[in-house]
Amino acid sequence: MSETNKAVVLEFIAAMGTSDPVRAAPCLNADAYTEVRNWSKFGGRRKAEVIVGTIGAFNILLPTGLRPEILSVTAEEDRVVVEFEGKAVASDGRPYPNNYCMVFTMQNSKISRVHEYFCSKLADDVLWPLVEKMGGAAAGQGEAEA
Repeated sequence: MSETNKAVVLEFIAAMGTSDPVRAAPCLNADAYTEVRNWSKFGGRRKAEVIVGTIGAFNILLPTGLRPEILSVTAEEDRVVVEFEGKAVASDGRPYPNNYCMVFTMQNSKISRVHEYFCSKLADDVLWPLVEKMGGAAAGQGEAEA
Protein backbone atom coordinates (compact mmCIF):
# COMPACT_ATOMS: atom_id res chain seq x y z
CA MET A 1 0.00 0.00 0.00
CA SER A 2 2.85 2.41 0.77
CA GLU A 3 4.14 2.27 -2.81
CA THR A 4 0.67 2.94 -4.23
CA ASN A 5 0.21 5.89 -1.86
CA LYS A 6 3.64 7.21 -2.78
CA ALA A 7 2.77 7.05 -6.49
CA VAL A 8 -0.50 8.97 -5.94
CA VAL A 9 1.26 11.69 -3.94
CA LEU A 10 4.03 12.07 -6.53
CA GLU A 11 1.39 12.32 -9.27
CA PHE A 12 -0.35 15.06 -7.26
CA ILE A 13 2.91 17.00 -6.81
CA ALA A 14 3.67 16.62 -10.51
CA ALA A 15 0.20 18.05 -11.28
CA MET A 16 0.87 20.96 -8.91
CA GLY A 17 4.21 21.49 -10.60
CA THR A 18 2.59 21.88 -14.02
CA SER A 19 -0.49 23.78 -12.74
CA ASP A 20 -2.79 20.99 -13.91
CA PRO A 21 -6.00 20.83 -11.82
CA VAL A 22 -7.54 18.12 -14.03
CA ARG A 23 -4.58 15.85 -13.33
CA ALA A 24 -4.57 16.70 -9.58
CA ALA A 25 -8.28 16.20 -8.85
CA PRO A 26 -8.38 12.36 -9.11
CA CYS A 27 -5.62 12.13 -6.49
CA LEU A 28 -7.94 13.63 -3.84
CA ASN A 29 -10.80 12.14 -1.85
CA ALA A 30 -13.98 14.21 -2.09
CA ASP A 31 -13.61 15.30 1.55
CA ALA A 32 -9.87 15.98 1.33
CA TYR A 33 -8.42 19.13 2.79
CA THR A 34 -5.08 20.84 3.08
CA GLU A 35 -3.92 22.77 6.08
CA VAL A 36 -1.12 25.28 5.66
CA ARG A 37 0.64 25.09 9.00
CA ASN A 38 2.20 28.53 9.27
CA TRP A 39 1.19 32.10 10.05
CA SER A 40 1.38 33.37 6.48
CA LYS A 41 -1.47 34.96 4.58
CA PHE A 42 -1.85 31.52 2.98
CA GLY A 43 -2.34 29.80 6.35
CA GLY A 44 -5.45 27.83 7.14
CA ARG A 45 -7.52 24.91 5.96
CA ARG A 46 -8.97 24.49 2.47
CA LYS A 47 -11.32 21.90 1.00
CA ALA A 48 -10.64 19.72 -2.04
CA GLU A 49 -12.41 21.99 -4.53
CA VAL A 50 -10.34 24.97 -3.34
CA ILE A 51 -7.13 22.92 -3.59
CA VAL A 52 -7.94 22.08 -7.20
CA GLY A 53 -8.89 25.69 -7.98
CA THR A 54 -5.67 26.96 -6.45
CA ILE A 55 -3.62 24.56 -8.59
CA GLY A 56 -5.43 26.00 -11.62
CA ALA A 57 -4.59 29.55 -10.50
CA PHE A 58 -0.89 28.62 -10.43
CA ASN A 59 -1.04 29.10 -14.22
CA ILE A 60 -1.39 32.81 -13.57
CA LEU A 61 0.83 33.13 -10.47
CA LEU A 62 3.65 30.85 -11.66
CA PRO A 63 3.45 30.72 -15.47
CA THR A 64 6.61 28.58 -15.73
CA GLY A 65 5.18 26.12 -13.17
CA LEU A 66 6.28 25.34 -9.65
CA ARG A 67 8.94 22.99 -11.06
CA PRO A 68 9.34 20.84 -7.94
CA GLU A 69 12.62 19.06 -7.33
CA ILE A 70 11.93 16.11 -5.01
CA LEU A 71 14.51 15.80 -2.23
CA SER A 72 13.03 12.94 -0.21
CA VAL A 73 9.95 10.75 0.00
CA THR A 74 8.99 8.59 2.97
CA ALA A 75 5.96 6.32 2.79
CA GLU A 76 4.64 4.23 5.67
CA GLU A 77 1.16 2.77 5.98
CA ASP A 78 -1.30 5.65 5.34
CA ARG A 79 1.26 8.49 5.43
CA VAL A 80 3.57 9.92 2.79
CA VAL A 81 6.00 12.74 3.56
CA VAL A 82 7.64 14.64 0.70
CA GLU A 83 10.34 17.25 0.94
CA PHE A 84 10.90 19.29 -2.20
CA GLU A 85 12.17 22.58 -3.57
CA GLY A 86 10.14 24.67 -5.97
CA LYS A 87 12.10 26.38 -8.73
CA ALA A 88 9.35 28.74 -9.86
CA VAL A 89 9.35 32.22 -11.34
CA ALA A 90 6.38 34.40 -10.44
CA SER A 91 4.31 36.16 -13.08
CA ASP A 92 6.03 39.46 -12.24
CA GLY A 93 9.43 37.90 -13.05
CA ARG A 94 10.63 37.45 -9.47
CA PRO A 95 12.18 34.10 -8.55
CA TYR A 96 10.14 31.95 -6.18
CA PRO A 97 12.51 29.24 -4.90
CA ASN A 98 10.50 28.01 -1.92
CA ASN A 99 11.18 24.89 0.17
CA TYR A 100 8.33 22.55 1.06
CA CYS A 101 7.55 19.67 3.34
CA MET A 102 4.14 18.10 2.87
CA VAL A 103 2.70 15.40 5.08
CA PHE A 104 -0.05 13.46 3.29
CA THR A 105 -2.56 11.19 4.99
CA MET A 106 -4.10 8.70 2.61
CA GLN A 107 -7.40 6.84 2.58
CA ASN A 108 -8.39 4.32 -0.10
CA SER A 109 -5.25 5.19 -2.11
CA LYS A 110 -6.23 8.85 -2.35
CA ILE A 111 -5.17 11.95 -0.45
CA SER A 112 -7.46 12.80 2.46
CA ARG A 113 -5.32 15.36 4.32
CA VAL A 114 -2.22 17.43 3.62
CA HIS A 115 -0.25 19.38 6.18
CA GLU A 116 1.88 21.90 4.27
CA TYR A 117 5.02 23.59 5.53
CA PHE A 118 6.89 26.22 3.49
CA CYS A 119 8.68 29.55 3.93
CA SER A 120 5.81 31.87 4.79
CA LYS A 121 7.88 35.05 4.42
CA LEU A 122 8.81 34.25 0.83
CA ALA A 123 5.22 33.32 -0.02
CA ASP A 124 3.86 36.52 1.54
CA ASP A 125 6.50 38.72 -0.10
CA VAL A 126 6.41 37.25 -3.62
CA LEU A 127 3.04 35.58 -4.16
CA TRP A 128 0.60 37.42 -1.91
CA PRO A 129 0.72 40.73 -3.87
CA LEU A 130 -0.13 38.74 -7.02
CA VAL A 131 -2.98 36.94 -5.25
CA GLU A 132 -4.40 40.28 -4.10
CA LYS A 133 -4.42 41.49 -7.72
CA MET A 134 -6.45 38.38 -8.59
CA GLY A 135 -8.96 39.11 -5.84
CA GLY A 136 -7.68 36.37 -3.52
CA ALA A 137 -8.82 33.49 -5.74
CA ALA A 138 -5.40 31.83 -6.00
CA ALA A 139 -5.18 31.23 -2.26
CA GLY A 140 -8.80 30.31 -1.72
CA GLN A 141 -9.09 33.54 0.25
CA GLY A 142 -12.38 33.56 2.05
CA GLU A 143 -12.55 29.79 1.77
CA ALA A 144 -10.34 28.95 4.74
CA GLU A 145 -12.02 27.13 7.59
CA ALA A 146 -11.38 27.49 11.29
